[in-house]
Amino acid sequence: MATEVIMPALSPGQETGILLEWFKQEGETIEKGEPLMEVETDKANVEVEAEATGILSNISVQPGDEIHVGKVIAMILSEGE
Repeated sequence: MATEVIMPALSPGQETGILLEWFKQEGETIEKGEPLMEVETDKANVEVEAEATGILSNISVQPGDEIHVGKVIAMILSEGE
């Protein structure tokens, strides 16, 4: 089953965040709890961990993009999907 990667709210009242870096490339395997990306908020830079184990896919944003909280920005596919 595919898992959506969404832009999380990392501080109260946060509406957007800036993607600083993906730690994995599309097509690479990632483990649940492994650092997936770094996001800049109005208060700090935060590493965001993967919520599932699988293959990173469908990346729709690039470093430097400002992204609204709750937007789907990638997928993590289960093995065989």
